[in-house]
Amino acid sequence: MYSVILIYEICYCDKKTLILSQNLRRYSMYNVAFNKKRSMYNTAPSHYVDSVVSVMLDAVNNYDQPLTKEKLCAWQASFFSTGFSDGSQIEVGRYRTNEEHIVSGMFGRERVHYIAPSPERLEKEMAAFIEWFNKNENISSVIRSAIAHFWFVSIHPFEDGNGRLARILSDMLLARADRSEFRFYNISSQINKDKNHYYDILEKIQHGDGDITEWISWYANTLSTALDEAETIVTTILNKSFFWQKASSVSLSQRQTDILNLFLDGYEAKITSKTWASLAKCSKDTAIRDIQDLIEKGILREDIPGAKRPSYSIVYDPDDITVFFSDINITENNNAIYLTALYKGKQQVRERILPLDAERFKKGDLPLENLLAKYCSYIRMS
Repeated sequence: MYSVILIYEICYCDKKTLILSQNLRRYSMYNVAFNKKRSMYNTAPSHYVDSVVSVMLDAVNNYDQPLTKEKLCAWQASFFSTGFSDGSQIEVGRYRTNEEHIVSGMFGRERVHYIAPSPERLEKEMAAFIEWFNKNENISSVIRSAIAHFWFVSIHPFEDGNGRLARILSDMLLARADRSEFRFYNISSQINKDKNHYYDILEKIQHGDGDITEWISWYANTLSTALDEAETIVTTILNKSFFWQKASSVSLSQRQTDILNLFLDGYEAKITSKTWASLAKCSKDTAIRDIQDLIEKGILREDIPGAKRPSYSIVYDPDDITVFFSDINITENNNAIYLTALYKGKQQVRERILPLDAERFKKGDLPLENLLAKYCSYIRMS
């Protein structure tokens, strides 16, 4: 399940999609898709995850099927199979019959963000929405997706689950525009990461004069961020696949494999004996032996040979790939840091990198060869 979710949320990116599709099967063979044991991942209860994933897959796999009231009600009911939400009984599988005020704050000091349409208006409002949703209009799929999200969440037809359904409907329209259920991007996860801003912009527009331009602009920027962040996942997958293709024949302990996978998945820390011991829950002496063994096997190398407090980098490629790159720069844009370069004098490279790696590189603590290998080894697969 985890690997499916990860792959499903990868973004579309022209230069990497072909390489990715060619290597996903081989990648999974090396058990590098996702490590369920990683404590760094906090997951929701399984019933919640299963229901959301099930509805999402149903929506995008059947993107060409018309949206209906019955389908929406069934999806909402699947979120709340017990009929309860946060300990309170709610209406499931049908439009709400109560007034809905979107509020926040402590009891007695509530703040009303939005008053949804009355129950008497829901059938008419939702019929108009569903009719529009199923039309083929010659406008941008991103704009249609943004409108659908805002329109549905403003109607707020159900007692609970409206936000989840709005995000799923957004993805369904994007899949419909792509004419494929296989999309390598997902806006729902990005909206979830920025919920505070999401609610602020919704409230502002819902109390406005009907002009939703600012909402569409925010939505498009959020989608762009989702694409950018998911492209980072693509890079991680490809670089990890590249590494394991070369290292698959090397004999490693399970502990060594687990810790290597943590760092290959983007764990933000220097590889040191102290960090290794902490992650592996072993003694420092054991960590030192693990690291020394990996150095002898060509899996790790010291960043700065002879340093008083040594750190190490994973050897993605035994060859020095710096000879293939020129015009190398570290840039920042929208609070994200990027490595930009020219590969073999003609291919532009732009990879998002961890802030720690950028800082270490600028300080001279991380050699250029190790930085390029970590983020750009996948290019050698093409």
